[in-house]
Amino acid sequence: MTGGSLSYQFKTASVVVKLIVINAVVFIGVNIVAFLMQMEPSYLTRWFVLPDSISEVIWQPWSFFSYSFLHSGIFHILFNMIFLYMFGRIILNLFSEKRFLAIYLLGALAGGLLFVLSYNIFPAFASSKGYLLGASGAVTAIMVFIATYTPNTVVRIFMFNLKIWWIAVFFVLKDLIQLPLSDNAGGLLTHLGGAIFGYVYARQMAKGNDIGAWFERFMDWVADLFKTRKQKPFKKVHRNKATQSKTKRSKPVDSKSDHQKKVDAILDKISKSGYESLTKAEKDFLFKAGNDN
Repeated sequence: MTGGSLSYQFKTASVVVKLIVINAVVFIGVNIVAFLMQMEPSYLTRWFVLPDSISEVIWQPWSFFSYSFLHSGIFHILFNMIFLYMFGRIILNLFSEKRFLAIYLLGALAGGLLFVLSYNIFPAFASSKGYLLGASGAVTAIMVFIATYTPNTVVRIFMFNLKIWWIAVFFVLKDLIQLPLSDNAGGLLTHLGGAIFGYVYARQMAKGNDIGAWFERFMDWVADLFKTRKQKPFKKVHRNKATQSKTKRSKPVDSKSDHQKKVDAILDKISKSGYESLTKAEKDFLFKAGNDN
């Protein structure tokens, strides 16, 4: 396979696959360079992991996001990427890629914030010193978000069909039980921070409040900074007032409401019977509606 075709495959892949590839490339790259230079991987990543000290975080605020693209071992990244793919593709059937990315990155931010605040507030961590890395907080936010939004969606794990809310509750309870006993309390706190964010985001969205809209606008602004002049040409449009008013009059008033009613009916069906209960036509319609958001 040529380099050009690999580039094309990456560009046309879903955001879930792109995140998995980025995480894998960073993991492999860090470990290869560390091996060749005969140094610890932690030395290469020290400016990108999330420290527990507020004074250190001030000097590397980007680490609230960069830590979620670093992993300490093969099983660490393997399980995170499996869960990311499993739950991420369900979200992409309902929402746009931009919204998925907002949930992922804000989940990482929420997990990182709870980690830093806990290590600087609670006496239990007064004698502890550490740093944070891994996509677990972001992945947990993805899992809990979709488990809250469509709890009865069914996924198949090995030979068993499980509702995703069962899986989410199991992992959240496991982290809570392990928290006082584990030597990885910081990682567990990150999971819980992502879980809280995912739950709140989904509950608010069900009420019609998109608390991640501001972050989507921020991502658009950042993306525009890296666009060339050719990619965002200035266009001056002259409109004929008569044509414009005619177009407005001829546009069906109820087209948007009918479209939204169909989306709501499909989401209600998912909530009651799970995603697998949809017909192919309903799945295709929902996928297209999500990409148009």
